[in-house]
Amino acid sequence: MVEWTDFERQTIADIFGKIDYETVGAAALSRTLIVYPWTQRYFGNFGNLYNAAAIKINPLIAKHGTTIVHGLDRAWKNLDNIKEAYTELSILHSETIHVDPDNFRLFCDCLTITLAAQMGAEFNADVQAVVQKFLVVVVAALGRQYH
Repeated sequence: MVEWTDFERQTIADIFGKIDYETVGAAALSRTLIVYPWTQRYFGNFGNLYNAAAIKINPLIAKHGTTIVHGLDRAWKNLDNIKEAYTELSILHSETIHVDPDNFRLFCDCLTITLAAQMGAEFNADVQAVVQKFLVVVVAALGRQYH
């Protein structure tokens, strides 16, 4: 079980209380698909993904990015039981969608960059450490059902 300090709990709540889910989600998923083009294989039915410009304006990518970031609500609202909170999503991604679990980490790396860009100076080293810890726990929970 992961131990969370009061500072970590408050920092996570502050971040998710302030972010614009639509902007952050769209930017993080677009960045993932552009920087790591092999992740696009799961989005074949999302239309034009032929170049960075097309990905950035694709409404289906923006919508799914928002969905992913809203999915993190499940984690920050269940900090003491993230693994159990993500059991269903882990099963869905491993057994039905067959997503490469490394893609979760790649998305979280892009999310961290996006948050840093959105938050500016407020995203200092202490905040980044909390974000990284939080996302590592989420990635582990999502990858839990993989064999």
